[in-house]
Amino acid sequence: MHTTLYKPAPNKMIATGEATAILPTESTPPIKVIGTEAIRDTFDEVCLQQAINSRLAPGVTDVVLNPDAHLGYGAPVGCVMVSPTHIYPGPVGVDIKCSMSLLQLDVPADVIEDRQTRRALISAICQRTPTGAGKGQRSAKKSRPVNRTLGKQLVVEGASESVCQQLGIPIDWADRCEDSFHLGHDETRDALENRLEVLLAQRHMSNFSDKMSQLGSYGGGNHFGECEVVHVGDDDRSRSVAETFGLRDGKVAFLSHCGSRGFGHNLASGQFKTLQNKFSKWDIPLPAGDRQLVYAPLGTSEADDYLDDMALGANFATANHLLINALVLEAFQEVLPGTTGALVYFISHNIARKEIMDNRPTWVHRKGATRAFPAGHYALRETPFADTGHPILLPGNPRDGSAVMVADPGAEQACFSLNHGAGRTLGRRHANRVLDQTTIDEEFEQHDILSNCRFYPKDEAPAAYKDFEEVLRSVKTAGLASEVARLKARFVIKDASKADD
Repeated sequence: MHTTLYKPAPNKMIATGEATAILPTESTPPIKVIGTEAIRDTFDEVCLQQAINSRLAPGVTDVVLNPDAHLGYGAPVGCVMVSPTHIYPGPVGVDIKCSMSLLQLDVPADVIEDRQTRRALISAICQRTPTGAGKGQRSAKKSRPVNRTLGKQLVVEGASESVCQQLGIPIDWADRCEDSFHLGHDETRDALENRLEVLLAQRHMSNFSDKMSQLGSYGGGNHFGECEVVHVGDDDRSRSVAETFGLRDGKVAFLSHCGSRGFGHNLASGQFKTLQNKFSKWDIPLPAGDRQLVYAPLGTSEADDYLDDMALGANFATANHLLINALVLEAFQEVLPGTTGALVYFISHNIARKEIMDNRPTWVHRKGATRAFPAGHYALRETPFADTGHPILLPGNPRDGSAVMVADPGAEQACFSLNHGAGRTLGRRHANRVLDQTTIDEEFEQHDILSNCRFYPKDEAPAAYKDFEEVLRSVKTAGLASEVARLKARFVIKDASKADD
């Protein structure tokens, strides 16, 4: 990964509060930073430089650096980048609409205390939802096959009623999605159908059918499925909001993290290559000389093509998550007959969305950042969350747990956005080099957390990530969001092969 230094990054940010700061650029309004001093110390020079490069890029009006920020592709993972005039593939990333979802089950926590029961659940889930780069339905004997025809339909329609019916997904789950479907650049499905036909004639999409066979799978890297026990906060607000969300204290839930798999990667890679070639052909200056910060002005054919491709990838990611949850519920029902479950929420953290800011439409790019709309936000009208704010799903790590949060009015200062998790503190190579496998496995044993991995991957160990409590303290102290519930892991579904995130 390469980032050109536009100018020397400042060696410190300017604190504006206990958990807020600004990062000056000298020629634009400063970058907003969310994080305590301890968290700000985790931002290395390249991360800060990427933030500055992003802020100085054409058409960009705001950049926010979240507590989980670290080195990314062009822009840091854990940042928000806003532009009313340009679209940027880099601040969306190669895993289009990588997302979180949470399935609430009616299973009491004590039912899964028995390790043999948990092992049976792990086996039943893995028979339905494969993990690993390139892995798909052929790798799981109880998966749901997706043929080319259905694949073409779902990438155009997302979680439509027809798609859900064909995949065995409860139709009402679509109402619990941040976006159950995405439209083309002109806000029609026709644009997506036309763009898909163009793509299917291109060489890099010759494996379309194979990529559709990955629907209902996790992939590798930092993607996972995790069985949780829900612990709702003991204050009145937490209990009230949890009831609206559908969280059930002391019951089992299942948290999933994955995106658009190989299909989204193909789309994003194709876009980067196309735009980089055009910048080179037309001799257009790159922001900070960084090929990872290519862009397209809105209204151009290049921007239209990217928005269509992003929507196709996002629709796949939506169907992928909902199918995984349906398969997980089926696995629980096989091991624990009579189990029922309902989707709490599905929310993305690698997407650009058209939103109204400062009374005008603008594109909010969230890369490793998640939407955070509080009660009363215009976008939540006529949703179950109009009076509370929507669920925010923040994964931490298996040892320290994850959190369900809800936005507070202060989220506006961060462009109504929040970090998407804890964020890495050790690069993958560094983690593999310095962390001890025996220590990692013993830690899981001490906390009675099971896994499908013979050896839990070192580059995904809790020690490879930032202090989750300090990350949450940053968010709460800055006034962005409040904690509703903590999720405590009982077992993890994860791939132990090379990362593909």
